[in-house]
Amino acid sequence: MELTVWTYEGPPHIGAMRIAASMDAVHCVLHAPVGDSYADLLFTMITRSAERPPVSYTTFQARDLGGDTAELFKTRLQATYDRFQPQVMLIGEACTAELLQDQPGALAQGMGLPIPVVPLELPAFSRKENWGASETFHTLVRHLLRGHSPVNHSPFNGRQPLANLLGPTALGFRCRDDITEVRRLLDSLGVAVNVIAPAGATPADLLRIPNADFNICLYPEVAHSTCVWLERMFRQPWVRTVPIGVGATRDFITEVAQVIGIDPAPALAAAKTRLPWYSRSVDSTYLTGKRVFIFGDATHVTAAARIATEELGFTVVGLGTYSREFAREVRAAAEQYGVEALITDDYLQVEAQVAALQPELVLGTQMERHIAKRLGIPCAVMSAPVHVQDFPARYAPQMGFEGANVIFDTWVHPLMMGLEEHLITMFREDSEFHDHAPPAPPINAGAAAVDINAGASSPAPVAAAPDSSSDTPQWQADAEQELRKIPFFVRGKARRNTEQFARERGLAVITVETLYDAKAHFGR
Repeated sequence: MELTVWTYEGPPHIGAMRIAASMDAVHCVLHAPVGDSYADLLFTMITRSAERPPVSYTTFQARDLGGDTAELFKTRLQATYDRFQPQVMLIGEACTAELLQDQPGALAQGMGLPIPVVPLELPAFSRKENWGASETFHTLVRHLLRGHSPVNHSPFNGRQPLANLLGPTALGFRCRDDITEVRRLLDSLGVAVNVIAPAGATPADLLRIPNADFNICLYPEVAHSTCVWLERMFRQPWVRTVPIGVGATRDFITEVAQVIGIDPAPALAAAKTRLPWYSRSVDSTYLTGKRVFIFGDATHVTAAARIATEELGFTVVGLGTYSREFAREVRAAAEQYGVEALITDDYLQVEAQVAALQPELVLGTQMERHIAKRLGIPCAVMSAPVHVQDFPARYAPQMGFEGANVIFDTWVHPLMMGLEEHLITMFREDSEFHDHAPPAPPINAGAAAVDINAGASSPAPVAAAPDSSSDTPQWQADAEQELRKIPFFVRGKARRNTEQFARERGLAVITVETLYDAKAHFGR
């Protein structure tokens, strides 16, 4: 364990809290010291939850360590049950309490409470938050379904197929809206939703999980191990494709259709997305080839890399995750894009990589937003951990076709703001646009005014041609190609500024580096 001012994930008991806070009639009791009781802060301030999270603490103090902290835990557990009357209780311990070895799970099971008590084994010094959420959900499902037999599903024969949506949790990234979007996709295929868990589920809902024909693993960081167990114990197939991006959404529809044995063509034909407009626009010409660095949880990172390369025409120059449990998948994705994966939970390593690569766009977590701001690089948040501004009141999914539209706006807008800054810097020294330029005369200012009809019969202006004088630097082909990415209405200005920059430094040839050095020079 390292001391740090920032962490991508909390200890595993935070994951247990997320599962409890996601569900109804479930309460989590944590053996923890004073100071570890910050669940209210997480779930009311950040996620804007209207209710306090169902989490209670023993909150022992230093003076209690010389006494019977186990008895203190039992007293708190009984008081919690008497007050909240949950249907299931999760029992865990925080990092400090783990050192006391009070075995709160065994203590709770020995108290004879009239409800299921689920002890959690969450090694605080070797595991992190997402693993804790996954293990808690897996343990809870396994505990409640113990002794249940697989359901013999009859052939559909007109019966509506049933699916479980597994993985969305509190503190997840846009889970609320993703659920709505995925339900729309399933509606287009004639599939009904049986259970959504853990988000909004009750213990009784978890008992109905085997009734579904198949499971959908929406967030592998939370639901992967549960889906694998359900497939083994209840013979439920599961859909592995996460529908983030247009291509992945189409793949998701195809995979679901294969599971239930129908033709996906009608659902695919009815799909609507605005992304094809982008490929026909001027914006795509400006943005094609933009260098992007991606870091976050494994699910969103691999999805973002595919969207960036296949749907927006960006170039991935860096890829990484803090999700060590899915490092293999991220490394495979990085190899596909010709980069080396960065697997770390140290934000300083991430910052060093961003500074070294100097990408034109950073896609990441709340921490990458801070890193990019310090380095002056456009950034879009696309993965947890996030702060309150990334739990919007509006509808803003990441999954499905509408999610693809949201992603397009979220990623492209920072780059377009960069274009505005580019225009400002390129025109800064222009006699007509610089800061001290006088205002243009009004068109009714008499003889001094410009006659707007005077040039009606004159030929249309043409773009400024390069200076053919002998001291004009020569442009390399790749520099000319890079220049064409600059919008036509400032391209001439960019050419003149770059040539002036090269002449002043005695450069006979203009390279891509010269072009960007000139941009930086005139931008100061």
